[in-house]
Amino acid sequence: MSLASVTVQQNNALAAANAAAAGLTPASAAGASGAAAAAAAGASASGTGASAAAATTGANALTSLSSNFNDFLQLLMTQLKNQDPSSPLDTNQFTSELVQFSSVEQQINTNSSLSQLIQLTQAGDLIQGSSMLGSQVQVSSSQIPLQSGKGTVQFTTQTAEPVAIAVYGPTGQQIYDAALTSTPGANTWTWNGTDSSGNPVPDGAYKIAVIGANPDGSTAAIPFTVGGTVTGVTNSNNAVQLQLGGLAVPFSSVQSLNRG
Repeated sequence: MSLASVTVQQNNALAAANAAAAGLTPASAAGASGAAAAAAAGASASGTGASAAAATTGANALTSLSSNFNDFLQLLMTQLKNQDPSSPLDTNQFTSELVQFSSVEQQINTNSSLSQLIQLTQAGDLIQGSSMLGSQVQVSSSQIPLQSGKGTVQFTTQTAEPVAIAVYGPTGQQIYDAALTSTPGANTWTWNGTDSSGNPVPDGAYKIAVIGANPDGSTAAIPFTVGGTVTGVTNSNNAVQLQLGGLAVPFSSVQSLNRG
């Protein structure tokens, strides 16, 4: 492969990486769905929203069920008090209503127990997350945490190929981009926390894209993970989140942990 061909591929990858990081890449430009890390982060966020919605729905359903249970009990007692002594309530009908009464009571008890179990599980996740404070982790995210002027990305390629990485700010402004040639297998890229002019940028969370260039001139997103130090643990929207400096990620996004 000629030097000119490699340069063209790197330029194509750079253009695609900048477009992806800026959020300008059309669905067909970078393969199936962009970086797998971004998809995983999106799925985790969706799962967090779904958990919060499910918890809210469950609480509302339990309140409604409890209200219906009390109404049913009052109706049954009123029916018993006002029945005609000469024509008392049919035994079979009364037994059926008692069975319904017992069924509703069991549903309320079951829902209450499940709510307590969910709270205990969340508390356990929070305790487990707290034990990770200060640890180095690799997580799936479409953003890279810049901590103490340093950020790292890990990705894997099957062969040596041109790769472009672009970093963008939260408002869509370009911060930094780089063109490199990967090695077969695992690769690690470190960002020194400066912009393209060499000026340091503040610690925080920045959008990132990793794009590979194919020999035919096409480009494709490369799945990646970002590294960082766990600085906090929170319980937000009924889901435990890890804080990596300015980046918050779901507990489920952790791919590896190094306590060293």
